[in-house]
Amino acid sequence: MVITGASNGIGAEAARQLAARDEKVVLVGRNPQRTADVARPIGADYFLADFNHLDQVRELARQLDERYERIDVLINNAGASAPRRRVTADGYEQDFQVNYLAPFLLTNLLMPRLALSQAAIITTASVGHRFARLDLDDLQLEKGWGVLRAYANSKLLDILFTHQLQRRFGDLGINAISFHPGVVASGFAHDVGGWLGWWYRSRLGGLLMTKPAAAAENLVILAEGTPGEDWEPGAYYAGRTRGRTTAQARNRRLAERVWSLTAELLDIEA
Repeated sequence: MVITGASNGIGAEAARQLAARDEKVVLVGRNPQRTADVARPIGADYFLADFNHLDQVRELARQLDERYERIDVLINNAGASAPRRRVTADGYEQDFQVNYLAPFLLTNLLMPRLALSQAAIITTASVGHRFARLDLDDLQLEKGWGVLRAYANSKLLDILFTHQLQRRFGDLGINAISFHPGVVASGFAHDVGGWLGWWYRSRLGGLLMTKPAAAAENLVILAEGTPGEDWEPGAYYAGRTRGRTTAQARNRRLAERVWSLTAELLDIEA
């Protein structure tokens, strides 16, 4: 089981819980020290990749493909929320790249290996997708950027991505779902301004939000579940139960169009 964003928060807790259940977990993180600190006590392999750099994502895919004969579960959990509009070295708005482009690229590069294993692909989305205002002519949000909109758009894209994964590769044995872990008390959004950052930093928020270990339990159940029995391939889950999405998130034509645009941006086969 490969888990991205595994150096802290939900990813780290899920790695610990899965390892305790004798699953072979492989961690991917950005910070060398934090990633090693999670991996070493549980005897897990780990790799380093900063999703702000797509070359590192490509190298990560190469290393994973070279190292492992099979990947049974890919958990696309890495994510971020930028406090202001930032453009990566690759030229993309940061939330768009880290939360969506990078997992799209990693998953597609690993697809031959994933299909061989008839893998489950779990992508961390968010109920925040309900606040998305997606403009296909301005995916980089050069106009109208906002903290919440950038994050919400990226999570809507993750749900559309999951639907298309299932439609395109389900016949090969791929089983994909998107997953809302809850509003989790972690390091997420601590450097963001406005009410969102205040909430994540506040004591009140810390008391009311879901703890990472509890959110990770739900992720572990999905990761170890049987597709078609324990969860429905192609669906969106909130915790352990199937969640409701917006009409835009269920729009098949939009999902197909977004897939084509993304594949064109990344110069990979559509």
